Amino acid sequence: MTKNERRRLATGLLFISPWLVGFFALCVYPLVSSVYFSLCDYSVLSPPVFIGVRNYQNLWIDNVFWTSLYNTVFFAVFAIPLGLVVSLSLAVLLNFSIPGKGIFRTIFFLPSLVPMVCLAVLWQWMLNGELGLVNNAANPVLHVLNDMLGTAWSAPNWLQDARYAKWGIIFTGLWGVGNAVVIYLAGLQDVPRYLYESADIDGAGFWQKTIHITIPVISPVIYFNSIMGLIGTFQVFAVPFVMTNGGDGPERSLLFMATYLYENAFAYWNMGYACAIGVILFLVILALTWLATKLSEKHVYYAGK
Repeated sequence: MTKNERRRLATGLLFISPWLVGFFALCVYPLVSSVYFSLCDYSVLSPPVFIGVRNYQNLWIDNVFWTSLYNTVFFAVFAIPLGLVVSLSLAVLLNFSIPGKGIFRTIFFLPSLVPMVCLAVLWQWMLNGELGLVNNAANPVLHVLNDMLGTAWSAPNWLQDARYAKWGIIFTGLWGVGNAVVIYLAGLQDVPRYLYESADIDGAGFWQKTIHITIPVISPVIYFNSIMGLIGTFQVFAVPFVMTNGGDGPERSLLFMATYLYENAFAYWNMGYACAIGVILFLVILALTWLATKLSEKHVYYAGK
């Protein structure tokens, strides 16, 4: 390396040094220390005592941990596809040239700006079994269906019934799809118009153009939103925590991994055990992200490839 190259390297490192300091202080150090503390008996108030993999052994036989893992996976399996379908559908509809298009885009984006705590309190009332807006809107429809079919269906008590609690959280998540809608709208602007024009000449309909042109071309955007959704759903915490007033929901149906981590760290002061949960959560997200990337390699279209 020549003297000029060394000077340029030093100048470049100097300019990015604030970012490097932040990266090592806020990302690398917490990650490394979490791995170390996961191998310790650590209560924050006393020095950590190294115990090896005992925390991980305890996790293996901890039924509550497996319940939190199941709830998290269940939430992710249904929330991610549902969120993708709803956000992509809204983006396609909002991409049409209609009067007031900008107003409609703003309306659908605004809910995503609501803070998580406010969102949780709002939907806690909306999903109330007796006074909630959701059940008040559903009851007349169910009454008509019961008369027609001779059934006895009733609106569920969403947050107090273990069978429906997670579905209530999933539906609540749809309130904030505005961010994904904006990203999809940006991707839709990059779809070449001549592809649609060629399809029109061949007599293709709306669904044919959507399936064979729109979705393949914006597949990188779909992949990005899928990965962001995967990471977000496995870290779900604020909404169920606030909705259950810091609890786990009926029969621990709303106990997620992030919630169980929080309880061990700040309710039981078992920081070493909480760090072990955090490491497992990190590895699960890392493995699923890698798997999603490998499975999507042949289905994601990149221009120029």
